[in-house]
Amino acid sequence: MKQHIHKALGTLLTSLLLSAGASATELVYTPINPSFGGSPLNGAWLLGNAQAQNDKKDPDALDRSSLSATSALDRFTSQLESRLLSQMLNSIEEGREGVLTTDDFIIHILNDELGNLTVNITDKLTGEISEIVVNGYSDYR
Repeated sequence: MKQHIHKALGTLLTSLLLSAGASATELVYTPINPSFGGSPLNGAWLLGNAQAQNDKKDPDALDRSSLSATSALDRFTSQLESRLLSQMLNSIEEGREGVLTTDDFIIHILNDELGNLTVNITDKLTGEISEIVVNGYSDYR
């Protein structure tokens, strides 16, 4: 029986020594969401997670998979139109005028004797005309 008491006492002392090493600490809540005081660095992560879980689709949104890339011919045509328009605008300083017609627009550039620069842009589809006038253009050169 004495041996049984020593075992029980040893177990009790061992458990007291082991439990003395564990200590309780105060629980502190730290928010994650920046809207509620969390770190602003968590915002992108939270938004990414929310968007990944969102399975709703906007019916009015543009479907990017249906958009096709522009062809080499379309890119070449666009660059050529830009180049011709640039040359036309550069030749105004020499007193030249010009008209550039594209698939969508008619661009007419006039430089009158008073030094006023007028650029008329006509939308072929709607017939709408935009006019840009720079008074005293010759003073800027």
